[in-house]
Amino acid sequence: MSLQVDLNCDLGESFGSYHMGQDDAVMDWITSANIACGYHAGDHNVMRETVGKAVKNNVAVGAHPGFLDLQGFGRRSMQVTPEEVFNLIVYQIGAMNGFAALYGTRIRHVKPHGALYTMAATDNALAAAIADAVYQIDKRIILFGLAHSELVKEGRRKGLQVAEEVFADRTYQPDGTLTPRTAPDALIHDVDTSIHRVIQMVKEQKVEATDGTAIPIQADTICVHGDGAQAAAFVENLAKALVREGIQIQPAGDPR
Repeated sequence: MSLQVDLNCDLGESFGSYHMGQDDAVMDWITSANIACGYHAGDHNVMRETVGKAVKNNVAVGAHPGFLDLQGFGRRSMQVTPEEVFNLIVYQIGAMNGFAALYGTRIRHVKPHGALYTMAATDNALAAAIADAVYQIDKRIILFGLAHSELVKEGRRKGLQVAEEVFADRTYQPDGTLTPRTAPDALIHDVDTSIHRVIQMVKEQKVEATDGTAIPIQADTICVHGDGAQAAAFVENLAKALVREGIQIQPAGDPR
């Protein structure tokens, strides 16, 4: 059986006159777009434009809901109740659904952003609220979550399709969580190292943690970032490397 994996990227993060990311170039190589829904980034104009580009490029449309935190780019933890999280997920998916309908498509997946994603990886109540919101809106939506996280577990418990996500440019702690961005070793800057780690995660289902131990991991979808100086070149090199290794690149999950 041939290996396959999804390549996803956070897109549509510009707003107003503020431009961010290399969306157009990255779109040529990915299979899933996580489109900001206006809370942590993006706005109504950017959302419509980005959905249109994804449809034109045959890239799966996904909602990327986060905390209402433009100044902190959604990366600051907040004290929120499960009910608040449920409502902010519903609100942002609803906005994205409207733009998807304009192009005759639907949201294929949902991936929480930033601090919300990180908190839901370990907080069972928040993870359950996200999974419940997605399930009640559309049971066909695939829920993206950190591999082996509470979000993945709650998505499965709810009856959703889930895609376990790994990161091309992030390091891991021994417990399988991502190294906090505030740590000096949180990001991997060497392209060859990143690509080698991704291929290992897909083919061998393991990754080296910061303490040197090998931890098990499931790679259904790989997150690449589109806002770095060399983002487009990296995504292209990674996609070509995966193909050379005999790994097919296609959207996560089975259509329902």
